[in-house]
Amino acid sequence: MRLTSIIVDDEPLARKLIANLLETISEIEIVGQYGTGKEALLAINRQMPDMLFVDIQLKDMTGFDILQRLKIKMPLVIFVTAFDSYAIEAFNIFAFDYLLKPIVEKRFYQSVYRAVETFRSQNSQDFDGKMSKLLSHIQEGQIEKVEGAPSRIPIPSGNKTVFVKPADISYILASNYYIEVYTKENKHLLRTSMYSIMNELDSNLFIRIHRSSIINIGAVEELLNSGFGEIDVKMHDDKKLRVSRGYRQEFLLKMGLKK
Repeated sequence: MRLTSIIVDDEPLARKLIANLLETISEIEIVGQYGTGKEALLAINRQMPDMLFVDIQLKDMTGFDILQRLKIKMPLVIFVTAFDSYAIEAFNIFAFDYLLKPIVEKRFYQSVYRAVETFRSQNSQDFDGKMSKLLSHIQEGQIEKVEGAPSRIPIPSGNKTVFVKPADISYILASNYYIEVYTKENKHLLRTSMYSIMNELDSNLFIRIHRSSIINIGAVEELLNSGFGEIDVKMHDDKKLRVSRGYRQEFLLKMGLKK
């Protein structure tokens, strides 16, 4: 009997890679692929798969949010993530498997076959207990993290580490599995996710305006009204960034332009 699986990742290339690898494993059958948490949640509750491959950072929610809202018996889960030190620490504490992006094939196959073995050995009760503890740990930990922002953000650069003050950051752009951190003087590359770095920043100073961009409100020089009701922000270095429709209302409220 083949195990049914669903892939949840908002990156089409990541979904395709996971699907291509799973198609080489005779024990696994893919029954769905989804790019948003909302779509995935409905499908998972309806199809009740044996296994999930879940990205931690999605556009509309986190992978943890999905699992906390399931109304079915918890499937076996393999988390897929760009670097998130807090989540990885939690996974290690509770002995959960995870895959770091970019995915390494050998590591992928090890994780999948381990999951298949776990399913067939009927150790589901032990898995459910671990999952319950993990989700509680993640939820409590994230609440603790957002209470204060770090005074400096360490960014590895070659054989040294640069410490950047959050107040010096003008904007942050997504770049595949990395983020680009722009200050007035420099650009730094950091291997983490937009979701993770946003959790580290002071929400009174920073706001996400697009899936791929975060800005420091104090570094905005002008707002530009483009055609068809679109809004762009012009930063201190003349960089123009689009405010996407999904983030527009929150942005206008933050800028004091809408009540």
